[in-house]
Amino acid sequence: MMNCETTSVLLPESSLLEERQPHSPIPLLVAIVNYRTAELTINCLRSLLPEVQTLPGMQVVVVDNASNDGSVEKIAQAIQTEAWHDWVTLHPSSINGGFSYGNNTAIRPFLESENPPPYYLLLNPDTEVRPGALKTLVDFMDQHPTVGIAGSGIEEPDGTRWPITFRFPSIWSELDGGLRLGLVSKLLSKWVIAQTMTEAAQQVDWLPGASMMIRRQVFDSIGLMDENYFLYYEETDFCLQAKRAGWPCWYVPQSRIMHISGQSTGVTAKTDAPKRQPKYVFDSRRRYFLKNHGWFYAMLADFVWVLGFLLWQLRQVVQRKPSTDPPFLLQDFVRNSVLMTSIGQLFQKR
Repeated sequence: MMNCETTSVLLPESSLLEERQPHSPIPLLVAIVNYRTAELTINCLRSLLPEVQTLPGMQVVVVDNASNDGSVEKIAQAIQTEAWHDWVTLHPSSINGGFSYGNNTAIRPFLESENPPPYYLLLNPDTEVRPGALKTLVDFMDQHPTVGIAGSGIEEPDGTRWPITFRFPSIWSELDGGLRLGLVSKLLSKWVIAQTMTEAAQQVDWLPGASMMIRRQVFDSIGLMDENYFLYYEETDFCLQAKRAGWPCWYVPQSRIMHISGQSTGVTAKTDAPKRQPKYVFDSRRRYFLKNHGWFYAMLADFVWVLGFLLWQLRQVVQRKPSTDPPFLLQDFVRNSVLMTSIGQLFQKR
């Protein structure tokens, strides 16, 4: 149990807005979704202190996605001890609804307020913001009013640059992802998902949700993030919907953050041996293709990935290449494919 002083920072969604005066606009709302990464979240908040000085009135909402591991108490205590009450609100969620759900929980009441902030930043808890990163994104958005989304450049924990953004998934990128053959990757270079960037700001298809700033009008145009994605593909889908509505996405490497990948789930962690992919990864991929391209295209995307992956496994045997894939990847992929899930749904209806 927490003492009375600590519980004062556990505010309902509307309390922060009620405490602010109409003449005191919020220039930026930062949403951080925590799931069992309390210490990293606290470090992330600490890195935001200089940004609060450069963006007066900036607010941060930390949504805890039902961690049930003491995260709420630890973060609340840090807010109390560090005297962050003026700019940080902690919202404990009773359910773990995923990445989109957590961010929407933080953003929705601000969008619905009388004077909504012009910008909203999705920020991962396993990040540390480098000085001036948020002000750089705000300035970029101010100077480019037709840009809907802007994202930071990313550094590894050792300071190494990770200058990667992404192209939208397609049949061709699925073939490349399964086959992993250099010659084919060169031929399909315009469709390969990972895209290496320079130090110049550039328009891209989509970028990681680790540090993604969104203009308020984008939400006005396409709504909040799709909560039918639990984790993965949600920011890809959101950037695609924004692009279709006329709001392009830009990579702004002058804004920099440090990101430790995969700390909540372990799925993309780079320091551990590959783990079996959770079902929600396949569910999200399937939803992305079905929602945005239809049943036939999604089926074809499944087929070309499986074909490419089988050829890749043959090369592994012939060339004695080690496997770095998650365990049971092919079996899990087929089991969660569009065809197999459709067959399963038909049997359930009988």
